[in-house]
Amino acid sequence: MRIVLTQFVTLDGVSQGPGSPEEDTTGGFTRGGWLVPHIDEHFVRRTSAWLDLADGLLLGRRTYEAFARDWPRITDPRDPFTVRMNALPKYVVSGTLTEAAWQPATILRLADVAELRKRPGRELQIHGSASLGAALLSSGLVDSLRLVVAPAVLGSGRRLLTHPATATGLRLTGHEVTPRGLLMLTYETAGDAPRAGYQGVAEFSAPPAGDR
Repeated sequence: MRIVLTQFVTLDGVSQGPGSPEEDTTGGFTRGGWLVPHIDEHFVRRTSAWLDLADGLLLGRRTYEAFARDWPRITDPRDPFTVRMNALPKYVVSGTLTEAAWQPATILRLADVAELRKRPGRELQIHGSASLGAALLSSGLVDSLRLVVAPAVLGSGRRLLTHPATATGLRLTGHEVTPRGLLMLTYETAGDAPRAGYQGVAEFSAPPAGDR
C-alpha cells in the first residue's frame, strides 16, 4: 500500500485545529476553526474522492482519540465522509495506547509501519497526526502528500513537518484552487531534496532563436 499524508494547513504551516475552535486546544491554542470559512462544494467533492482511495487510516494516538470521540457522533445522512471514516480499518501508531474503542482498529509501533506498507492494497492515509507524518516522511515511508492550504496566517499553533530529520525532495503532480481560495496541492516524494548554487540568471534563460 502507498502511504499518503493528507493535511490541512495555513499559509504559515499550522495544522492544528482546522475544524473548530474546540477541536484541539492543546498548548493553549485558541485559533482553531480556520479552515471552515473556506470550505465549499468543490473542496467536499475532492476530499471525498481522496477518501475513496483509502484502504485504511494510519493515525497517531492523539488524532485517533479525537476522531474516536467525534466521528461516531456524526449522524447527518448527508455527510459524505462519516460511513467510510467509521468503517475503514484504523492503524494506530502508539507506544502507550492499550485499547482502541473505535473499531476496526489495530495498535502498532512506529517500527511496524514499514511492514504494513508492504501489504497489497491502495492507500494508507494519514489524516491529522502531524508528528507521525513527519517521522514517516523522514524515514522515507511517505509516498505522497496532499496539502490543502488555507489563505490564513495564524502565527501560533502546532505546525506540520517541523524540523524533519532528513531533507526530502517533492515533485508537484497536481494543483487546483477552490472557489473560496483553498489551494490543493499533490506531491510525490522524490528522494533527497536537491540543492544547487545560484550562478546567475543566464543559466535559466533560453538562448535566442537564432542560436538554437
